Amino acid sequence: MIEAWIGLGANLGDRAATLDAALGRIDRLSDTHLCAVSRYYFTPPWGDTDQPEFLNAAARVRTALTVGELLRGLLGIERDLGRERSKRRWGPRVIDLDLLLYGDQCIEGPELTVPHPRLHERAFVLVPLLELAPDLVIPGRGRADALLGQLDDNERAGIRPGPEAGYLPPNDDAKKR
Repeated sequence: MIEAWIGLGANLGDRAATLDAALGRIDRLSDTHLCAVSRYYFTPPWGDTDQPEFLNAAARVRTALTVGELLRGLLGIERDLGRERSKRRWGPRVIDLDLLLYGDQCIEGPELTVPHPRLHERAFVLVPLLELAPDLVIPGRGRADALLGQLDDNERAGIRPGPEAGYLPPNDDAKKR
């Protein structure tokens, strides 16, 4: 089993219900166990700012899936929850699931780069990750808390705690942390 980290985000529809549904589906992926979920965070849109604010979170899983199998599983969950890919970069979305980390591996391929290539630039990803793992090290980048500290105040502005996740790992998975 390998530890992987997933970023979740939504800014259309019932954002909390969509994140809850995504977490439930992640937990049901074959050979994958949801271990921990951050609280949800309200965050301003990044890049294309003419859209509703996001609800973001992070999740830690243990999986026996290969990185490609896990990615395909996440893309299937997005599709099942109504995600439609558009040409609008950083545009609004019903759900966004990003494979942020896969163990301590650095992977570069045509379909996937891990660690996520812009993880270190995004407070809306680092804040929920640090909630779950205050000492987290991003392979090839360094400590997540130091990376967050390097971001300017504008990048961190507007991120505020939201509701607790509605879908939490079952107790037996939580004990395996």
